[in-house]
Amino acid sequence: MKLSQFKFKLPEELIAQHPVGERDEARLMVVNRKDGTIEDHSFKEIINYFDEGDLFVYNDSMVFPALLYGNKEKTGARIEVFLLRELSAENKLWDVLVEPARKIRIGNKLYFGDDESMVAEVIDNTTSRGRTLRFLYDGSHEEFKEELYKLGSTPLPFYINRDSAQEDTERYQTIYARNEGAVVASGAGLHFSRELMKRLEIKGVGEAFITIHSGLGNYREIDVEDLTKHRMDSEEMEASQVLVDKVNATKDAGRKVCAVGTQVLRGIASAVSMGGHMKTYSGWTNKFIFPPYDFTVTDALVSNFHLPYSTMLMMVAAFGGYDLVMEAYKKAVKEGYKFGVYGDSMLII
Repeated sequence: MKLSQFKFKLPEELIAQHPVGERDEARLMVVNRKDGTIEDHSFKEIINYFDEGDLFVYNDSMVFPALLYGNKEKTGARIEVFLLRELSAENKLWDVLVEPARKIRIGNKLYFGDDESMVAEVIDNTTSRGRTLRFLYDGSHEEFKEELYKLGSTPLPFYINRDSAQEDTERYQTIYARNEGAVVASGAGLHFSRELMKRLEIKGVGEAFITIHSGLGNYREIDVEDLTKHRMDSEEMEASQVLVDKVNATKDAGRKVCAVGTQVLRGIASAVSMGGHMKTYSGWTNKFIFPPYDFTVTDALVSNFHLPYSTMLMMVAAFGGYDLVMEAYKKAVKEGYKFGVYGDSMLII
C-alpha cells in the first residue's frame, strides 16, 4: 500500500471541535464486511450487534494534563512544554517537546505558574524539538505530580482549533480510564456512557481492559510513500493475565471479541499467540498495521473517523478492507459525519 491511497477530501467543517451533548449520542456507521453493507445508526444502538458471551476490550489508559506554558529565565520568553513521559520519578526527569525549540538550550531554566514556583532545568537535547527536563522540587513525588498537573491543561489534538476548556477535562477522557500515561485519548472509547456499559453488562456482554499509553506518534506525519518504510513511535502497553484469560475464553466459546479503538486493535495484535489466542505482554510496541493484514483475534472494531493519511485510518482499512472502508469514508463525508476524536463512530463487524 502507498501513502497516497489514503488521501481523501475532508472539509474542515466536518472535523469536530467539541464533544456531542451526551457520550452515546454520536452517530454510528455500521460496516458489514460479510455482505458489504453500510448502515446509519445512533451509537446507543451498538448494543444490538452483540450478544451474551461477546467481549468488548477497552483501553484503560488515562490522559494526563500534559500541556504547560513556562517562561524562560532572563528573557521571559513564553515556552510551550508538552510532557511526553516521566523518565525518572526519583530525579523528576521528563521527556518533553518544546516550542519554539530554537530558543531552548541545555542549561536553560524554565519557570511555571503565576508565582513561577515550579522550576525546570534543561539537561539534554533528544531531538530537534525534544528535550529532557529536570524539575527542581523539594517535596514528595506525589506532591510534585499534583503541583505539576495543576499547571497543565488537556492536550487536545492539533486539528482542534481552540484552547482546551473545562469541558475537555471530563470529556477528553473515557469513563473507565484508570492507568495514567497517555497524551492521546481513545476517540472510540469516549462514546461509552455508564448507562450504555450497564446495558451491555445486563445483556451479558463482557468487558476486559488493555493498557496502551497512546502518544503523539499517532499524529506524526508520514513522510514516505512506501508504507513498509514507515516506523511507528513505540508506545508502552500491558496485556494482563486477566485480559488474556477473558479473550481466550471468548474465542474458545466461538463468541466475538470487539476492540474499542485502533490502539486496542494494535495492542491485541502485538500480543497474539498461536491458534487465534492472546498471550500476556508488558513492554513497548511499535507495530504498524496497514492493509493487507490478517487479524486472528479481533472480530469487530469500534473506531472514530480519522483524518487523511493517518496511521489510524490505515489500521481501520486493514481491518475492514481497503475498498469497503474508503467507500464508507466517502459516504461519511457526503452525509456530514463528524471526524476526529470528538467526532462520530464506525462499527466494523
